[in-house]
Amino acid sequence: MSVQVVAAKMAEVELKDVSAGKAALPAESPVTPTSEDKTLARNEPQKEAGSSASAATSPTAEPSAKAGEGSRGLLTPSAAKMPQASAMKHTDPQQNGGEAFVNRDGTVAEAPRMKKIQFADQKQEFNKRPSKIGRRSLSRSISQSSTDSYSSAASYTDSSDDETSPRDKQQKNSKGNGDFCIKNIKQADFGRREIEIAEQEMPALMALRKRAQGEKPLAGAKVVGCTHITAQTAVLMETLSALGAQCRWAACNIYSTQNEVAAALAEGGFSVFAWKGESEDDFWWCIDRCVNVEGWQPNMILDDGGDLTHWIYKKYPNMFKKIKGIVEESVTGVHRLYQLSKAGKLCVPAMNVNDSVTKQKFDNLYCCRESILDGLKRTTDVMFGGKQVVVCGYGEVGKGCCAALKAMGSIVYVTEIDPICALQACMDGFRLVKLNEVIRQVDIVITCTGNKNVVMREHLDRMKNGCIVCNMGHSNTEIDVASLRTPELTWERVRSQVDHVIWPDGKRIVLLAEGRLLNLSCSTVPTFVLSITATTQALALIELYNAPEGRYKQDVYLLPKKMDEYVASLHLPTFDAHLTELSDEQAKYLGLNKNGPFKPNYYRY
Repeated sequence: MSVQVVAAKMAEVELKDVSAGKAALPAESPVTPTSEDKTLARNEPQKEAGSSASAATSPTAEPSAKAGEGSRGLLTPSAAKMPQASAMKHTDPQQNGGEAFVNRDGTVAEAPRMKKIQFADQKQEFNKRPSKIGRRSLSRSISQSSTDSYSSAASYTDSSDDETSPRDKQQKNSKGNGDFCIKNIKQADFGRREIEIAEQEMPALMALRKRAQGEKPLAGAKVVGCTHITAQTAVLMETLSALGAQCRWAACNIYSTQNEVAAALAEGGFSVFAWKGESEDDFWWCIDRCVNVEGWQPNMILDDGGDLTHWIYKKYPNMFKKIKGIVEESVTGVHRLYQLSKAGKLCVPAMNVNDSVTKQKFDNLYCCRESILDGLKRTTDVMFGGKQVVVCGYGEVGKGCCAALKAMGSIVYVTEIDPICALQACMDGFRLVKLNEVIRQVDIVITCTGNKNVVMREHLDRMKNGCIVCNMGHSNTEIDVASLRTPELTWERVRSQVDHVIWPDGKRIVLLAEGRLLNLSCSTVPTFVLSITATTQALALIELYNAPEGRYKQDVYLLPKKMDEYVASLHLPTFDAHLTELSDEQAKYLGLNKNGPFKPNYYRY
C-alpha cells in the first residue's frame, strides 16, 4: 500500500470522528506526502522487484533498506500543532492535487507537510562507500576484487576488530605478562566461558588431569605446540600444564584460531602466538616466536601438519637434536616424518597419533560425518537433497563425509586410488568414478585425500556454474588454488571464508576457505570427538617423555594398543556403558590378558 493511500484512509477516519452538535476537539490531520515522498512511493515496488537481482550482480551491493524505513511518510506531528478541521475537504487545483481543509471560520488552510526524515544511521549507511582500506571490515556484505582477495589472511579478520596487526600491538595480561601475540586480550572472559563449556564434553581429558595431577608425569617437559587453537585445544594445553609441562603454542591453520580462546589462554599465562586471519608471513613468524626464545629449550613437540617440526629441523638443527619426542596427529605431518625417517634424517623418536585407532575411527570418521554438513551449511546455506556430490578419497574422512551426504539425500560419487577402499565405497552403495567423468555435472566437489593436485585448473574450468569446491583433508594442496590467481579470473568476497571465482563468460564457482580445511576454518567440530584425540595426544607425550632410554629409537611409532583401549575406556562412562569382563577360562581360551590388549596390532577395526 502506498503512502498516499494510507494518508487518505487516515484522513477519512479522522473526518468521521467529527460529529455535528458536539464541541470540536483538536484532531490530528493526516500527513500529506511531499512530491519527493510520492516519487519514492511510486518507485518502491520497482525497487523491491529489482533488489535481489542487483544484490546478486553488483559487487558493491548494499542493503536496500534499514529497519523502520517502511514507515516513512506515516509519522504524525504533535496534535497540539494541527489546525482544527471540519468535515469539508478541499482540493486546490493550483496545488497540483495538494489537499487543504476549510476551517470553521471559512478560511482555507493547507494541510501541514511532513518534512522528509533521514535517520542518521541511514544517511551514513547509504552515503558511505568503502574505501580500499575499509573494505576488509565490510567483507561480509561487500564483494572484493581479486587483488583484495589475494591477501587471504587479512580479509578473514573479524570485522568487529580494528585493522591493526597484532604484531604491532603491545598487549599485557592482568598480571603484566606480555609474552604472547593475539588479537585482543580483552576477549579473555568470553574465551574462558567457551573453555568451560568444552570441559564438560571432554570427560577423558578431565579424568586424566584429575588422576595424574598429583604425580606430575610431565614435570620438566617443555612442550612447543602447533595445532588448531580452539576451546578444545585449550583444555588439552591446560591439562598438560596441570601435569607439569610448560607450553608455548602457535596455530597450524591461519583461519581456525578462536581469538577469544587465544585471549583466555594468554590471560592464563600461556605463551600463545596466533589469531584468526594470519597472513603466510604471520604464520611463520608466530611459529618462530614460539621456538626462538632466549633461555627456553623445548624438549617435546606436539604438531599438526608437520610445519613446526620442519621449521625447527631447518632453522634450528641443534635445537632439533635435543628434542626427546615428537607427537604428530595429521596425515600430512606423519607422511613428512616417514620421509625424514626414510632419509635417515629423523634424529628423535616420533609417535604417529594419526593412525591410532582412536584418531582414525573417531576423529576422522565420526567427526567429519557431522562437521562436513555444518561447514557447508554455515558458508553456503546449500540444500543437500538431490544435489550431486563427488567426494575425492574414501578413507576415514571420506567415509564420514559420504555417509552424512547420503543420509541427507545427496547423490554421491567417489574417486579412489586404493582398490580396497574403492571396493568399500561400492559395497556402501556409492558409484566409483574418475573425476573427469562427473566434473561437468556435480554441484559440490569435496577433497579428502591428504594428497596434492587432486582438483586441477582443468577440472575447475569444466565445472558447472555455481559449483561449490571445498577441502576436508588437512593439507591445502589438494585444490590448485594458485592456478586461479590469474588476471582473467575475478575474485569476489561473498562473506568470510567464501569466495566467488568468476570466469570471463560469467561462470562462477564457490570456493570455501581458499582450499584449506573446511570444518575448522568455516565451522566447528564436535568437542566430544576431540576429547578422544586430545587424550591420545596427552598420553603419547607422557609415554615419550617418560620412556626409558632405548625403548624408542629414531623412528616413527604407532601408539601402543593398550593405550588406545585406555583412551576409549575413559569415554565410556559418558554413555553409562558397561563393559563385559572375560572369565579366567575365556581369557585362557583366547590367549589374552583379562585387562587387555584385546586385539593384535594388525587387527582392523
